Amino acid sequence: MIRWRRGEVRQILPSWPGVVQCVVDVESPGGAVCRALAYTRLVGSPRVGDTVLLNTGALDLGLGTGGYALVVALPDRLPEDPESPGHLVKARYTPLQATVLGADEQGSPHHEVLRSAEGVEGMPVVVADLHSALPAVLAGVRERHPGARIVYVMLDGGALPAAFSRLVGTLREEGLLAGCVTTGQSFGGDLEAVTVHSGLLAARHVLDADAAVVCQGPGNLGTGTPWGFSGVSCGEAVNAVCALGGLPVASLRVSEADPRERHRGVSHHSLTAYGRVALARAQVVVPLLPGVFGERVRIQARALRARHDLVEVAVDGLEEAVRALPVKVSTMGRGLEEDRAAFLSAAAAGRHAAACL
Repeated sequence: MIRWRRGEVRQILPSWPGVVQCVVDVESPGGAVCRALAYTRLVGSPRVGDTVLLNTGALDLGLGTGGYALVVALPDRLPEDPESPGHLVKARYTPLQATVLGADEQGSPHHEVLRSAEGVEGMPVVVADLHSALPAVLAGVRERHPGARIVYVMLDGGALPAAFSRLVGTLREEGLLAGCVTTGQSFGGDLEAVTVHSGLLAARHVLDADAAVVCQGPGNLGTGTPWGFSGVSCGEAVNAVCALGGLPVASLRVSEADPRERHRGVSHHSLTAYGRVALARAQVVVPLLPGVFGERVRIQARALRARHDLVEVAVDGLEEAVRALPVKVSTMGRGLEEDRAAFLSAAAAGRHAAACL
């Protein structure tokens, strides 16, 4: 299950908080060189000349990890033990399980607040499938409410370490995100939570969120089958928001450029997650995109109207809001020019959430 390799760090590449990128000479027949990624809170910070143990499985298979091997350990220079890590264990019972301080655990300064919190007090929560929707949703919210406190509640369907997302780091630095709460098996946010439910409560009552965005981290697991995809969690998130007295705003996954027919127009993932998994009622945002494609999206979305409230939202001005972001948006390797509909749909959900504040 794990392809183990040993190597030596040749070069340190431009990195970002919590992550060090490096070039590694890999010990293998014939020799090889690869890019490797180290999560500093897990394994420490590699230096040139360090011996590293690598997991190269996803890299060797050509999976969507950004083309990286993953540093598992610096065997000759182990990091110091963390101070007061808490008692919440994530990536549980794997060789790299991490102990973190949960916002909702007994030793947390927020324990009493979260123990007594009964709901999120009508807070609008945008639910989206892909991580790439996050900046566009923020653009839509802040276009109407520039000062809104928006918190990202990260699911564990994609990357588990929040540090893998350069988007989150930049959006936080630029003041567009008030914080990140990592839930389930994901970790590394400003706050750690056991479930999506406690993550939403932490966003509202600890980070004082006006609105929240729920989606998985970078990466998306799919099998080309109706049920075998990590975005099923969108429907479960809608149920969690409703259970806590919030307002679920469902963002449709839309594409006008995906080569796979099942994702053209409204993705079958959205139709399954919202149409079959979500048992509670949500406000599904239907972007008023122009032309024949826009009509196709509106027709496809009607499949959800028996279960949810469809809210048509204009997209004028949203492209400019997305362009003004301090990050370059991209989904499945396609930017704004290649797949406007994907980002306008997410931004429209943000615009509607802002209207509900």
